[in-house]
Amino acid sequence: MPSFADATAIVSKGTHQYEGHFHEDWCIGSVPHGGYVTSAIQRVARLHFSTTLSAQNQPDLLSLHLEFVRRTSIGPVSFTVTDIKLGRATSLVQISLTQHAREEVLGFITHTNLASESGVSFATNHTLTPPSPPADLLALTKCVNDGVRSKTDDAQWHCEDQNWAYDAYTQFPEFRKAATKIYWFHPRHGQAHPSIADEWIQFRSGEKWTNDTLGYVCDMFPQLIEQYRTSDNLSPATREYFKGKSFWFPTVLLNIDIKKGLPEGGVEWLFTRVRAKAIKNGRYDLEVIVMDPAGDIVALSHHIVMILSAERNMKARRKPDEKEESKL
Repeated sequence: MPSFADATAIVSKGTHQYEGHFHEDWCIGSVPHGGYVTSAIQRVARLHFSTTLSAQNQPDLLSLHLEFVRRTSIGPVSFTVTDIKLGRATSLVQISLTQHAREEVLGFITHTNLASESGVSFATNHTLTPPSPPADLLALTKCVNDGVRSKTDDAQWHCEDQNWAYDAYTQFPEFRKAATKIYWFHPRHGQAHPSIADEWIQFRSGEKWTNDTLGYVCDMFPQLIEQYRTSDNLSPATREYFKGKSFWFPTVLLNIDIKKGLPEGGVEWLFTRVRAKAIKNGRYDLEVIVMDPAGDIVALSHHIVMILSAERNMKARRKPDEKEESKL
């Protein structure tokens, strides 16, 4: 199994052309995970700004907007970068992801130099509502280390933190392979509401969370629909709809707004809160807040997500010369 760094590796094929490879281990069903794809695009942008646009001295992601036009697939992938606007403080590029002669993801990425930012700042006193319980990260780390050393089934791991419990995350692991690459800790007494998911996460590989991994972080969380699916308050019609079925929740649109860069060597733990404001007609929104161990906001992300049968994920793809097919 390739590490995350290896699975998102990018090579230059010219001043504005780049290539990579999407791996099966980082898929949901047959489709590379959207956050994994996002991190690969981040790496394309970073490589472009460190080579072709090195004179700009803007190594850091500031914002990202992606449209997932069609399903991506396992295998080689090509990226084309178009320089849209080069400025002194920020620069904007467009990145097109292509496989099998089809554009599958389109993105606009803005870079800056976070270390040289200056200007007025104010405290907003932002807090999570409802609040998330405090976490003892030493206890969480001990839980992981003790569990790995004991070589026991991780479903039996015990965490000494009174507020957080280890979650082996057994929601369709063979289908959601990309979700099996991290250690998950969730509130011991349950999420505050089915529309909310709080988590502390750490890579299983021992890799650290870096700026390049934030795309994956912003798209890796317990599926909120599954939390509703197990609710006792489902109507008979909804219960029948979910009965015996597995689902795919593809991202149609993803935005990321970077508030604080992570340190050069990365961090072991990150916290995220995911919240949906409206779930209606098979479509819903997600707001993601990523925070570091100090409680500082690292990134904000917003998604548009569809609720589809898992069969839609696995169906055969059309050939390039056949009628146009949307991602969904």
